[in-house]
Amino acid sequence: MRCWGLGGSSMQHILSVLVENRSGVLSRVAGLFSRRGYSIDSIAVGPTEDAAVSRMVIVVEADEEGLEQITKQLHKLIDVIKIHDITKEARVERELALIKVQADAQNRGDILQIVDIFRAKIVDVAEKSLVIEITGDTEKVDALIQLLRSFGIKELVRTGRIAMVRGMRS
Repeated sequence: MRCWGLGGSSMQHILSVLVENRSGVLSRVAGLFSRRGYSIDSIAVGPTEDAAVSRMVIVVEADEEGLEQITKQLHKLIDVIKIHDITKEARVERELALIKVQADAQNRGDILQIVDIFRAKIVDVAEKSLVIEITGDTEKVDALIQLLRSFGIKELVRTGRIAMVRGMRS
């Protein structure tokens, strides 16, 4: 349930949030969204070029009023250094997925052709399965998953979206 902002049109926003690289920061940020009734569509966290700082890329659906409230609440957290809504910025955006799919002698060739078309990689081969790695935008990852469903997906894990503003701006 998303409850901030009444009557406005909601859209996905991509927030780039720099935080101090300390234990408990992810929990505090996620808790803020949860307490306010927002579901995080995607969150990816990792260290930056500065080991003392981590970058969170958070995808959340909100109207403009809700986004403003989210931003104000994030600024109140002591570990938050900087927040940037990069939704409307020119950016590079990627997601990683590992997909374990049923594969036998009869369908392995078909799966390999699909993997090749998507420029994905086979990262593990077993007697009755393949593990496929794909990197790309969300639509590309979704499309490959949809095609592989007919073969039988045994396991799936996705990173969530990561994004970076293009050019010299940071």
